Amino acid sequence: MKLAERLLQGDKRAVARLISMAENHDPEAVEILRKLYNKTGNAHVIGITGPPGAGKSTLTDKLAKAIRREGKTVGIIAVDPTSPFTGGSILGDRVRMNDLSMDPGVFIRSMGTRGHLGGLSKATQAAVKILDIYGVDYIFIETVGVGQSEVDIAKNADTTLMVTVPGLGDDIQTIKAGIMEIGDVFAVNKADRDGAKRTATEIEMMLDFHHSDWRPPVQMVIAVENKGVDELLDHLKNHRKYLEETGKLQEKRIQNSKLEIIDLVQEKLMGMILDKSHKEEMVHRLAADVAARKIDPYSASEAILKEI
Repeated sequence: MKLAERLLQGDKRAVARLISMAENHDPEAVEILRKLYNKTGNAHVIGITGPPGAGKSTLTDKLAKAIRREGKTVGIIAVDPTSPFTGGSILGDRVRMNDLSMDPGVFIRSMGTRGHLGGLSKATQAAVKILDIYGVDYIFIETVGVGQSEVDIAKNADTTLMVTVPGLGDDIQTIKAGIMEIGDVFAVNKADRDGAKRTATEIEMMLDFHHSDWRPPVQMVIAVENKGVDELLDHLKNHRKYLEETGKLQEKRIQNSKLEIIDLVQEKLMGMILDKSHKEEMVHRLAADVAARKIDPYSASEAILKEI
């Protein structure tokens, strides 16, 4: 049976195979996604981000279990920093979600960032589509959590959950303005710690400057004890409902599609530039000239475009 048919019939192994193919830039994966693209767009895609040590994996695990209790299915993409030695991902998240991986209604995949900026793997978008076609109700993308570049998550998710914890020095520094703007829902994890209320208050104060008809809720949680998790899930569902009722879901998806198309075009153009060895030599030669201040980078880029 063909891989595409197996995917449509809910075969977990077909999902794993296709994601691997997408990670390895296999043209067959692109062909399958092309053919089945009209089957996407049903899952609620939730991006989970925040500083390292905020307990994102534990929270993702507990949210997934709460969703499973409702009889819904979940796909989890844990984007790990890539191991510099093997190029594979450091599978900490997989280990933390061990009991979930035995659940037939949950699909978990760790993906390395493979040097891609923004804390998201290049193949993440493909993995989201594959899981969507497979038919899960919710897709969580849990990212590395490395500062400003996390804004990338907003391009891939319907709802972005920003997780923070008290006691990270200057709390607000961990949730800088750029990141604050992408949060649709905030969770203050480890809420039994000193300073948790202060952290929540600081977030609320920053949200006072947030001009939108959706005010992001701030939920206190203690993920390890499963406290506040059900309420947090309700906030995530309410955000999706708000997006649907206001027509903002469609707006958001048009914007995200636009960014994805531009990304793909840029990737193809880069491929064309570096495709033939003489062009690669040309880029190298121009780079040497720019470094030696013989020409400027603007003229160099125009020379390459003319060559294409």
